Amino acid sequence: MRIPCWSSRRPGAILALFPRSGLLSILALALVPVATARGQDSAPPPTPIRPGTPLERTGDEIIVCGQLFHTTAPVVLWTDPGGYDAYRVERRFVPLDQAGWRESEAAGLRSPVRFGLRGDRLTPDQVEQVRGGGWSLPLLQQVVDQFVIHYDVAGTSRTCFKVLHDLRGLSVHFMLDVDGTIYQTMDLKEAAYHATIANRRSIGIEIANMGAYPPGRAEALDRWYEKGPDGVTRLTIPGGAEAAGVRNLDASFLPDRPEPVVGTVRGMELVQYDLTPEQYDSLTRLTASLCTIFPKLECDYPRDASGNLITDTLSREDWESYRGLLGHYHVQTNKVDPGPAFQWDRVIEGARALMDPSPARERDEAGGSDAEGR
Repeated sequence: MRIPCWSSRRPGAILALFPRSGLLSILALALVPVATARGQDSAPPPTPIRPGTPLERTGDEIIVCGQLFHTTAPVVLWTDPGGYDAYRVERRFVPLDQAGWRESEAAGLRSPVRFGLRGDRLTPDQVEQVRGGGWSLPLLQQVVDQFVIHYDVAGTSRTCFKVLHDLRGLSVHFMLDVDGTIYQTMDLKEAAYHATIANRRSIGIEIANMGAYPPGRAEALDRWYEKGPDGVTRLTIPGGAEAAGVRNLDASFLPDRPEPVVGTVRGMELVQYDLTPEQYDSLTRLTASLCTIFPKLECDYPRDASGNLITDTLSREDWESYRGLLGHYHVQTNKVDPGPAFQWDRVIEGARALMDPSPARERDEAGGSDAEGR
């Protein structure tokens, strides 16, 4: 199910509530005389906030420093049924009596904790403040300035989490499944273990995609993609989408481009199938949200002097000074994700459009224009 993008709700908009102080009720009551003075005598009285009143969610929210922000994309939090919780010590996909730390350590995991502290850019006093989780949003906004894009080579988010959490002792903030569902596994205040040197300043996302391979060595793609009698290439998840944990079985299950994309990353020719349209839509909305929430996170990708995408690993100096979206291969010399099929301009241009607060765009999202309104 696609969540509508209401004109009054933009990606990155905060869901601000003050349940302890009753501030919303106070503000609403203060506005009643103003409304009456303008002739709006029929305005309904504000609904009081009472102890035990549920806080309604729409299913598009992400959590940053304990606060909820809208994305206008489908999101499953680690606290939701069916979510993936990177805070858990035990392994997720083994029998419960074998999931504890003693058994996990025997299976090869090195630590029960799969994330760290974003402490590199903090003063000693700030480290003491946040070591127990006491991050403020303004402080986190001073630290986070990169968004690292990965593909998972697992095919689905369920398998991705199994590999990261159960097998490797790693983590990532977000996973993006083939149907466009975003899974958040931890608060963005944590330093997920996803991109070595970038962990403490970045947010990471693993996109469900089988990856990129040298031509002639792409047998995995043959197992996951099939062209039907109608000539349409479809994503064929081994064992079926439902068994693989995909939530929206009405998704397209189509690569955005029907043929494999051939391109060069870090000097290597690679072949890869594109993401699904649903993945691009959700990633674009999430990108707009993150670039809105984090002022230092620029809505752009690494470019050369001519303005073209850099397809190699950044030098340490360039990486240190860079702020924005970047691929895993921009960080590490042994990586090629998100691969040659990834449409950087589509994501960046789409996110910038969602972030644009111009009146014309507001009217377009509301479904009208100047001429129609006259």
